[in-house]
Amino acid sequence: MSNINRRDFLKRLGLGASVAGLAFAGCEKAAKKGSTDNVITGDIPEDKMTYRVNPKTGEKVSLLGYGCMRWPTVSQESGRDGGEELDQEVINDLVDTAIRHGVNYFDTSPAYCKGRSEGATGIALSRYPRESYYIATKLSNFAPSTWSREASLAMYHNSLKELQTDYIDYMLLHGVGMGNDGMEEFNKRYIDNGVLDFLMKEREAGRIRNLGFSYHGDIAVFDHLLSRHDEYKWDFVQIQLNYVDWKHAKEVNERNTNAEYLYNELARRDIPAIIMEPLLGGRLSNVPDHIVSRLKQRDPERSVASWAFRYAGSHPDVLTVLSGMTYKEHLEDNLRSFCPLKPLTDEDNMFLYETADLMMQYPTVPCNDCKYCMPCPYGLDIPSILLHYNKCINECNVPASRQSENYREARRAFLIGYDRSVPGLRQASHCIGCGQCAPHCPQSIDIPAELHRIDGMVERLKREV
Repeated sequence: MSNINRRDFLKRLGLGASVAGLAFAGCEKAAKKGSTDNVITGDIPEDKMTYRVNPKTGEKVSLLGYGCMRWPTVSQESGRDGGEELDQEVINDLVDTAIRHGVNYFDTSPAYCKGRSEGATGIALSRYPRESYYIATKLSNFAPSTWSREASLAMYHNSLKELQTDYIDYMLLHGVGMGNDGMEEFNKRYIDNGVLDFLMKEREAGRIRNLGFSYHGDIAVFDHLLSRHDEYKWDFVQIQLNYVDWKHAKEVNERNTNAEYLYNELARRDIPAIIMEPLLGGRLSNVPDHIVSRLKQRDPERSVASWAFRYAGSHPDVLTVLSGMTYKEHLEDNLRSFCPLKPLTDEDNMFLYETADLMMQYPTVPCNDCKYCMPCPYGLDIPSILLHYNKCINECNVPASRQSENYREARRAFLIGYDRSVPGLRQASHCIGCGQCAPHCPQSIDIPAELHRIDGMVERLKREV
């Protein structure tokens, strides 16, 4: 099958933006898929975790890292702010399970879980000896109100307090390259205010053990920071890497950079890579049926998601692969992938690159559910809207017309699922196009345009009884 990008796909279909999502007549309805369907069962060994060595410190870091962006919450009825209270008891249990099986790297941020992730992570980890785990957090000074030296330093010191520690193992400049002008914003956040100089001095003092950055968007910023490596001496860099983004990142979004380039640039400078989005925001665990069949035929005992984790972990200059594991079954599945890692072969990699070519035929919205676009000033649940649309694209529940064989069933599934996934007052119809969300999106999605397109599709489906 030929490899075409999203824009070319829509052009060949002759679809305008308002009906771009209605391109899947004739699809058979897909069953609901989870990332742990038909996986290897049985006990997970507690002494088989694969570790990588930090070349600077000699630290043995677990190849599976715990991403703390999506900690579980309590029920909507008892939770604060509509079910957003973190469930500390469940978080503690997840951390206990992870540590028992050898996970020792935990990645959080002041921006995660509406500002509550660091506190919950600190509570869970403080029950263990400090030297038994590594904490990664970030200076997440996205908002202009936090660009001053005073505000940025206050955020840094608050991270130490929330995490109940007097030093950070892995400190990141968060999301460099974001914004309309990546270099201008980077300078305002970290250079003009002297914050990067401060963090480097904190590293000299030992309160930061490793200093790096997470990259999104503007490649000029990435290249600039690596060109200054002799001065900044980056200890690590966090990049988005998966078997789709290896060669197709720019096809998904023109501002993205293929992971092949990012990884190779780090490797030739001996800078360890931390991997984020190995599942591409969950999309590589919830793939179309024909992709599921393809992966299962090659290895029936492994989950769909395990292919993505093993792919990321098989790159030798990767220090750890982050996964935001909200549920224990996801944690257990990932532990099976890394306890120990069975590296992919060259033949396996070619198989996955061919799989990525096939996946690029499906014009989903490149939302990674990071929630950086939230909160919406008008109350929309932006990630849920986009993820429901993507789910229906993958499951072929977006009918092309009333003449489609599966029209009635697909229409009902889309509309009912939409109402269940997104409360009425938080749906796309309430978007006024203010544009406040778009500059915060690491994937550079034109969020208002996508919301208006999806709302137009919903209104059309409602009318076509």
